[in-house]
Amino acid sequence: MSWGTELWDQFDNLEKHTQWGIDVLEKFIKFVKERTEIELSYAKQLRNLSKKYQPKKNSKEEEEYRYTSARAFLATLNEMNDYAGQHEVISENMTSLITGELTRYVQELKQERKSHFHDGRKAQQHIETCWKQLEASKRRFERDCKEADRAQQYFEKMDADINVTKADVEKARQQAQLRHQMAEDSKAEYSSTLQKFNSEQHDHYYTHIPHIFQKIQEMEERRIVRIGESMKTFAEVDRQVIPIIGKCLDEITKAAESIDHKNDSQLVIEAFKSGFEPPGDVEFEDFTQPMKRTVSESSLSNSRGDGKSEPKFGGKSKGKLWPFIKKNKLSLKLGAGPEDFSNLPPEQRRKKLQQKVDELNKDIQKEMDQRDALTKMKDVYIKNPQMGDAASVDHRLAELGQNIEKLRLEVQKFEGWLAEVEGRLSMRTEARRQSGLYEAQNTSAVNSCAQDRESPDGSYTEEQSQETEMKVPATDFDDEFDDEEPLPTIGTCKALYTFEGQNEGTISVAEGEMLYVIEEDKGDGWTRIRRNEDEEGYVPTSYVEVYLDKNAKGAMTYI
Repeated sequence: MSWGTELWDQFDNLEKHTQWGIDVLEKFIKFVKERTEIELSYAKQLRNLSKKYQPKKNSKEEEEYRYTSARAFLATLNEMNDYAGQHEVISENMTSLITGELTRYVQELKQERKSHFHDGRKAQQHIETCWKQLEASKRRFERDCKEADRAQQYFEKMDADINVTKADVEKARQQAQLRHQMAEDSKAEYSSTLQKFNSEQHDHYYTHIPHIFQKIQEMEERRIVRIGESMKTFAEVDRQVIPIIGKCLDEITKAAESIDHKNDSQLVIEAFKSGFEPPGDVEFEDFTQPMKRTVSESSLSNSRGDGKSEPKFGGKSKGKLWPFIKKNKLSLKLGAGPEDFSNLPPEQRRKKLQQKVDELNKDIQKEMDQRDALTKMKDVYIKNPQMGDAASVDHRLAELGQNIEKLRLEVQKFEGWLAEVEGRLSMRTEARRQSGLYEAQNTSAVNSCAQDRESPDGSYTEEQSQETEMKVPATDFDDEFDDEEPLPTIGTCKALYTFEGQNEGTISVAEGEMLYVIEEDKGDGWTRIRRNEDEEGYVPTSYVEVYLDKNAKGAMTYI
């Protein structure tokens, strides 16, 4: 099966067919290119979707991700980001392996096709030229034969006429002979041209054209094979990422299976448990008996007629607790509460104190690691004075020692408060267990239990009676902050945006303003800054670009 033998006379149709083949290839390239654009667009949309639902840094949403369901959702977002990456891989591979390669191949194919058809046209022109030469030789032979016949007839006519002179007859005879010779020459030339044309025609239809058409056939078959391989590559590029996409989906399934509803319920308890005991039963007050009205040790009723709170057993009622939390929400967020967290409910206060103790212990460990490193450096300097002056690190070692001592004192202070809170909680539990015994005794025994007192600003402190010999002094926030020494400057910052500090404890800043940093972000999204000796307050960390001094503890730059 060869185009050279089967399609020897279909030059024009082959030219149209091969052009159609190139058009098909270019159409496939365009299809793949549009597919890559769709993959890139899809990947971009997936990434934007994942980014949209990611928790904001230092926001309340970040705290919510301690729950297993929220962590599973976060894992799903991360996996979707990887999922989008695989679609980008599909786009990149299709562009490099299909679009780019086929584009170059089409250019080569066009050049090859042009060359083959140029050779075909050249062969056609040659055979046409040979045919024209044959036709010219034939016509010349025909003309010369006719001329020879006419010359012979004229000679015979002149020879038969007795009135014609002998010289005229001889002239006619010579002319006839000349024409006969010219006819013979034309015949020989025509015969030679005919043989040459037949040879050229045979070579044209059995050698040149089959050879050219065979090359065109091979070119077309290569194109067909190439487009088939590209279609396989098109499928293979997708198949290569299926295992990774499957892994992403498996990780999403694994994250979903890791959701623990019991654990999340326990976290809710830990997050919101106040430590208060629920109120007990209200005693029946018999007004028919001439007896003094008393209030049960667990009653929710507080008589404030004389300006003093009546003693009661148990914790503060819920009706008093929640308004306090709502009222002081801003102050808690800004860290404007008392240092011992006495404005918090008992259980929340215990958690905060424990967290503070853990943070201080970590700071102590960091300082000790720095001190150990400097001590080793000093030993090296002592053994090798050429490497450095050992006395140069003494000042820093002294500072680290002072810092460690201060931190240890802080730890002792917070551990004392923590022990006090834990002692109270255990006393509450014991008191609850023995509440039945107390109710059987006279109501004066209630005075030996802890009682709550609400302060005018909505906060509270717990007082113990003289019998328990445990007292917690009420905390005055204003006095505490008034007595504080000004915090040292630990760096500078530049306001990225204008912030109107309308709440208590905040400070207004203008965009581009340079200020001093006196307290870095503790994880609540606020940074404490100072404009001058009289103006300081909190601003959102995201509103400023902070440059902490390298020597400041825990120094880092927030951008």
